Amino acid sequence: MGAPALEDAPSGRSGAVLSESCKILQLERYSAWSTDTHTRPRPRTLAQPSPAFSPAEKLVLTPQESGGFMRKALLVVILAGASAFAGTVSGSLSFSNTPLLRPEGESEPAVAVANDGTVAVTGLQWLFNPSFFGTHFWTGPFGATPTFQGLLDSGLRQPGKIVFGSGDADFDIGSNNTLHATTLMFFINPTFRTAQIGVSAVICPNVTSASFTLQNCTRHFVDRTESDRDWITSDGPHVYLSYHDSGFSSLIHVQRSDNDGFTWHRVGDPIVGQDGITAGSTFNNIQGPIVADPVTHNVYDIFASGQTGFLKGRTFTPNHVFVSRSTDAGKHWTASLVFQLPPPAKFDNVFPALAVDSTNGNLYAVFSEGHHVFFSMSSDQGVHWSPAVVVNVAPATTAIFPWIAAHAGTVDVVYYATPAASKNDASAVWNVYLAQTADNGASFAQSVVSNTSNHMGVICTNGTGCAPGTRNLLDLFKVAINPVDGRAAVIYTDDTLTKDTAGNPLPQIVLAAQQ
Repeated sequence: MGAPALEDAPSGRSGAVLSESCKILQLERYSAWSTDTHTRPRPRTLAQPSPAFSPAEKLVLTPQESGGFMRKALLVVILAGASAFAGTVSGSLSFSNTPLLRPEGESEPAVAVANDGTVAVTGLQWLFNPSFFGTHFWTGPFGATPTFQGLLDSGLRQPGKIVFGSGDADFDIGSNNTLHATTLMFFINPTFRTAQIGVSAVICPNVTSASFTLQNCTRHFVDRTESDRDWITSDGPHVYLSYHDSGFSSLIHVQRSDNDGFTWHRVGDPIVGQDGITAGSTFNNIQGPIVADPVTHNVYDIFASGQTGFLKGRTFTPNHVFVSRSTDAGKHWTASLVFQLPPPAKFDNVFPALAVDSTNGNLYAVFSEGHHVFFSMSSDQGVHWSPAVVVNVAPATTAIFPWIAAHAGTVDVVYYATPAASKNDASAVWNVYLAQTADNGASFAQSVVSNTSNHMGVICTNGTGCAPGTRNLLDLFKVAINPVDGRAAVIYTDDTLTKDTAGNPLPQIVLAAQQ
């Protein structure tokens, strides 16, 4: 998709038109929809579950299953929300909830925890201010209110363009406590009518130091072409950055740095050279995070994709989840199927997520088809994946936006969830949940993270096709595990706390620390 004119961008973020446009310009490029989002086919109404399948059954589907009655019947049970996973029980974890209020508002936050327990947080600025606009950044000890440090991606310039950050953001804290961050940057022409999106890299030493300051960071552009949804990870001095080509193919590009993020060069692409997987993913995929494993030194990238055929150019049905693996520092990749469902199921709610346990090399993947969060794991470096199980249970009947973290055998899965039967229910009451497993998914304990509801009504995942107020939470939130004591830090968006000057909900981010 080409960059839309700023004046034509639909409303979403409150405030000046540009504040919405800065996000709207790239909201849907990760999925490469070439048609108007309002014209997508509506999901058909599913029949009631077959009496042959008890609502109390544990639902386990293998990635090797092909079409047929058994699979379709199980899909009907899942989509109808009749049962979840018998191995998930009510959990007893408790969390403190600390809003990180800013007058500009925040959404789509990220969190990481360093080896000494230092917590770092990013948030995308909501209201536009021409003298102060970018990705916000905080640091502080685990369990304390972090200190606002300022704009992570300020100071970058492009001749003849007005440059703003806070498009998308991701970051990683390396083993030497260097912060490796990436943000999407908007290159806007002086008439404010069109924009192009590029990828930046921000490198900050000693993020755990009490004297840490963003003034010591190094910032530069990695790619100035049409780009989208960037992710970053590191393994010692080797740093990997992935992002979409949003202009021509929606393929996933990967760049590698061998000097802790200061210089970069292109390596192989996780989708290219994968035969039918490549065909099904070109112009037809959602990219999740890239993950480096310090145990094996492999690099992994997760993505959801559709299937080839006539409808590929007219619909977007990412009903497959793949993890692509590189064993040679990103030069070559091999993709393996994690899970699939037949259409109309779509794993676009929103990103599939991936985590590696840095103590043993196990991989864990989560993804949602709009009702349930699925979980699968691999103990052989992503070659084979366990049968996918549904994690969420009532009252988290409808669960979306999954994310995952793993450390020392503990795996934490977070999601926004509601007792309502659909994310499109105008009366839905949403909360943040965390499901934890210590046995690779054989059992989970689900706990409530938020102390009050973080959103009321519809949560839309249709990008530019969303009505105002239904996309305040944007596309993701995250969880990280403190390696010092195994406690979870969850950063999420809440649009019930404050309002803008027009009386619209002003999203803010909340840091929840496990007690």
